[in-house]
Amino acid sequence: QVQLVESGGGLVQAGGSLRLSCAASGRTFSSSAMAWFRQAPGKEREFVASITWNGGNTYYATFVKGRFTVSRDNAKNTLYLQMNSLKPEDTAVYYCAAGPMPIADDSRYDDWGQGTQVTVSS
Repeated sequence: QVQLVESGGGLVQAGGSLRLSCAASGRTFSSSAMAWFRQAPGKEREFVASITWNGGNTYYATFVKGRFTVSRDNAKNTLYLQMNSLKPEDTAVYYCAAGPMPIADDSRYDDWGQGTQVTVSS
């Protein structure tokens, strides 16, 4: 089991940047695939990005490719999401999740953080 705590959210203007962090505790972080999901008001939770246990492979939703970068530091038990060129439609609560595979299906992730709010103003 992995305990996850997100941070780094906030209010930013369109075109700005934010860096989200997800601090993990527990024995299995370094062997877990990790992902970021987001949920906007009135919408279903959606996949944003994921990364393999060793950071060797990353995957992105089409709508963030080229703007967001997912990375991890296993020595620090931390997952990151660098978000650039933010748009108002990126406004959502962002969640990190841990699971066995870096896939887009949120039902396959075992552990979730509480989320951090990102608001992008136009």
